[in-house]
Amino acid sequence: MTVNIGIIGGSGLYNIDIIKNIEEINVNTPFGKPSDKITIGKIQGVEVAFLPRHGKGHMNPPHKVNYRANIFALKECGVEYLVSTAAVGSLKKKIKPCDFVIVDQLIDHTAKRHSTFFDKGIVVHVGFADPFCKKLSDLAFDAVKEQKVDLYRGTYICIEGPQFSTRAESNLYRSWDVDVVGMTLAPEAKLAREAEMCTCGILTVTDYDCWYEGEDDVSVTSIVENLKKNDKNSAEIIKRLIPRIKYDRICNCKNILDGAMITSPELIKKNINPQVNKILLNRLTK
Repeated sequence: MTVNIGIIGGSGLYNIDIIKNIEEINVNTPFGKPSDKITIGKIQGVEVAFLPRHGKGHMNPPHKVNYRANIFALKECGVEYLVSTAAVGSLKKKIKPCDFVIVDQLIDHTAKRHSTFFDKGIVVHVGFADPFCKKLSDLAFDAVKEQKVDLYRGTYICIEGPQFSTRAESNLYRSWDVDVVGMTLAPEAKLAREAEMCTCGILTVTDYDCWYEGEDDVSVTSIVENLKKNDKNSAEIIKRLIPRIKYDRICNCKNILDGAMITSPELIKKNINPQVNKILLNRLTK
């Protein structure tokens, strides 16, 4: 099976009604089970693989999501282009609830998550200066802009969770000139980079975290309410974007593993899990 485009649905996006001709498949990985079955279907006639990040019904908290299994499973389906959606809190007054943000930069403020496929028997250092594919992000930006909603580009900080930020933490992130805060794009983006996927992040703003005096602090209630307000916008954006993802991959995303391995090649086959090698290391061991 080869499905070039993958979608990871964040909070509020457990099912996409715009997917037609649905088939659900189980994908086993060397890292365990992904968050849920992968839905294979078509959006505007284009085949996609959809995976709810937290599982249907939101069963997996952000610090317990099996990110390695999720990315590996999509890679095994053939995914080369990955669209990640997520709910975020705004750290700037101008970025309001129900606005959209296309993420350009990422600060990983987590500490307990597996952030690489290459941690046993092989050492690989991939470039991550620009965490998201510019070409795919530009396509996403244009798709959102045409929806006539307020839209920004910016920096995302990923916190461990599942608790929301303290007021002191929220103001610290603001002092770093961060635009939005969330709990899921790391290590997701790092693993997608190692899997040589073009990745973009389409973020829906649901709250002002807890720094903004005069506004209610973030709560699950406010997040769900604002996600529901943007349901139609989110669906239309995805419908518009997917058919446009047909460019030739001339970006560095598809070749990021070139020259990234530092382990002696003769040692790899002795030490590495052959199932991992089949999907992610075949290029390194040629």
